[in-house]
Amino acid sequence: MPASATEAPRVAVLADSDTRWKWGALTAQRITAPDGAALRLDGYLLRGRATPTPRQLREVGVRADSLSEVTAAEFLRAMGEEEPGREPYDVLVLALVGGGVQAMLHGLRHVWAGRARRPVVVTGYVGVVYEKLTDGLLLRHGADLILANSRQDAARFRAVYEGVDAGAESVTEVALPFLGGTPYTGERDPYTVVFAAQPSVPDSRADRAYLLDRLVGHARLHPEREVLLKLRSRPGEHTTHLEEVPYQKLAQRAGALPPNLHLVYGNMGEVLDRTDLLVTVSSTAALEALHRRIPTAVLTDLGVREVLGNHHFTGSGCLASWDRLDAGHRPVPREDWLARQGVAADGSYATAFDAARARIAELRARSGGLPPLDPYYTPRTAPGYLPGLLARHHLGPDGAPLPGAPAGDRRPGPVRQIVRRAARGAYRHGVQRVAPAIRRMGEL
Repeated sequence: MPASATEAPRVAVLADSDTRWKWGALTAQRITAPDGAALRLDGYLLRGRATPTPRQLREVGVRADSLSEVTAAEFLRAMGEEEPGREPYDVLVLALVGGGVQAMLHGLRHVWAGRARRPVVVTGYVGVVYEKLTDGLLLRHGADLILANSRQDAARFRAVYEGVDAGAESVTEVALPFLGGTPYTGERDPYTVVFAAQPSVPDSRADRAYLLDRLVGHARLHPEREVLLKLRSRPGEHTTHLEEVPYQKLAQRAGALPPNLHLVYGNMGEVLDRTDLLVTVSSTAALEALHRRIPTAVLTDLGVREVLGNHHFTGSGCLASWDRLDAGHRPVPREDWLARQGVAADGSYATAFDAARARIAELRARSGGLPPLDPYYTPRTAPGYLPGLLARHHLGPDGAPLPGAPAGDRRPGPVRQIVRRAARGAYRHGVQRVAPAIRRMGEL
């Protein structure tokens, strides 16, 4: 039977990177336990190249009652087990890349076959959706709730599903779950400029060196200001996207930095607490800053292009170049654009998740339980695409784990842990050192 309204909901989150864990865990809290209500939260980290390190998990700052690293097969086995005396999960949040969501939807459909009740399955996007809109949405189709972070996204999502004759009733408008913090009230002393770096935007060494050079130049031009380069990960760590040319290494090679320029890590919300101007190419941090009314600049120096993601901010009033910022420009966002983007700078954030909570309550209250998960992609609709996608997660066309699928011990011994760390280190060394060197050789 569904848990009563007075019982703490049991929620599981499966994530494949630090940013998706942050989104998934905070989303779980927003949609099931508003205003600090009790919540049983179990986290599962999908083993892969971007599995968060302990430092990254601490930086996210989200508490879970349990947290374990799993393979796809291990996770599906855990979801398929019905242990006596243990209540099943009420909600499952899939905080994964699109292909991972699709694989889990098929795997869960398989392990839950014949079960009277199952959790409400929720998925969505970590931030701005500026590429692969149709591809990403169809890979997420089949979840009970597909969260859209703004009014604009909700309309776009429904149009895609309706355009391929897929059901759009799962699309639910919410907002980014990590918005918040104290609203900006005016300039501080010292005036602080923060450049929010991104792991893969831009991706070329020349473009990233250019941005660092302009940041250094801004610091030298304004010695009275504090200038911060906010970094996502330390060398050797990975986040949602690969970072082949870390800014740390570029900074080391740039020589002595101005005394008022500092490299910083940590929670973005804490950095925004002392920010007077947020500068980025297209980071979701821009939406966090705009939510708090912090002046925000989205750079045009490398063009306004889909590949950079800054085209998403067309019409925002935030587009600006380093030349204008050096001269003292402070962008002023347009209120109509903010309203469409779900940043809730108008104070409506408290109600942004009401529709999702109501939808979950309605699904959990259905007599007879929920129907089987029903993704758009099946062996009949996408026979040349789906099997390969599922095989990457060691699943067969029916969602069942393939023979030999990795499903080792849930608590690996010290030797296995050492081997895993060494393998990840070798992979990251290849991404950050060997691959760029090979490409440079190929360009000779």
